[in-house]
Amino acid sequence: MADVTQKRGPRRRDRHGRGLRGPLAPSHIPMAKARSERFDDLVLDAVDRLRPRWESQLSAVEFAVEEVPPLSELGDGPGLNTDPIPFGRADAATGTSPASVVVYRRPLEARARDRDTLGAMVHDTVVEQVATLLGLAPEAVDPGYDDRA
Repeated sequence: MADVTQKRGPRRRDRHGRGLRGPLAPSHIPMAKARSERFDDLVLDAVDRLRPRWESQLSAVEFAVEEVPPLSELGDGPGLNTDPIPFGRADAATGTSPASVVVYRRPLEARARDRDTLGAMVHDTVVEQVATLLGLAPEAVDPGYDDRA
């Protein structure tokens, strides 16, 4: 018997007959971004909308996104904590740590029915937390805030 061994080129299809798997869209298209990256962009857009008016006050504030609120902010059981699940928190500057605004991704995504609603809720949350840091009403931070509420 003759030993027939041929070197094959790269496989064009997997064993199930499908083509090679890869990205469905180029990386610069919004569709290719993960949900968490799109949420980060919504937070950055909300901050960018406030910067022209509050540049000096926001220059030392750090903005962050966390998946869910820490357990210390949640009640456990009926009657222990009557507040709903928070969408964000604002921490004033202390010692060496700067002031910060944290937005919680999962609670907001769970309550938004579509991307436009999510964008509006993220913006409102950022406005509310900045207002808390500055000691102002949300309407003073963003005059259009009460129009959507």
